Amino acid sequence: MDQQVFGIDRLAAELRRVCSDNPDEKEILATVRELARRAAASKQAWLKDYMYEADAEQGFGVHLLHEEPDHTLAVFAVSWLPDRGTMPHDHGTWAVVVGIDGPERNEFWKRSDDRSRPGHAELKKAGRKVFVEDDVLAMPAGTIHSVWNETDRVTVSLHIYGKHVNHTGRSQYDPGKRTETPFQLKIV
Repeated sequence: MDQQVFGIDRLAAELRRVCSDNPDEKEILATVRELARRAAASKQAWLKDYMYEADAEQGFGVHLLHEEPDHTLAVFAVSWLPDRGTMPHDHGTWAVVVGIDGPERNEFWKRSDDRSRPGHAELKKAGRKVFVEDDVLAMPAGTIHSVWNETDRVTVSLHIYGKHVNHTGRSQYDPGKRTETPFQLKIV
């Protein structure tokens, strides 16, 4: 087997090693950033046509590529329909995303309320980044962002999480209505 190919099985093995050897989130994110770059550079080994399929109602497709039995270390290929994306949301865990095919706009948000009212959240925009193929975005637990595909074609990114996001109790936010609600993904 070619030593340069860094497929999903190899990525998962490295993720297990990194996370078992180190409880520090900052160090994990730094190492996983490099692993994500390696996986993106070897996309020809794992990127398949079906990973461009998306759920029309959801606006994107989530394709599970790896998950540990205890729901940790989840890896997804996510396809984004043209002119679609997500509301602001958190992940309930750390996240690393690398661009695979096409640009995606990420907007970052900060909560400005005191979190004392269940279901209520006040958000303010805190930044923006359009990332393209091979760009890596590392987000500590608690980061709130939204994603949008501004192109006229499906884009794809590789997402790596410390835990499968449907098992973290994460939230989605509506800045206009000032609401916080549970956020679960449909896996395609």
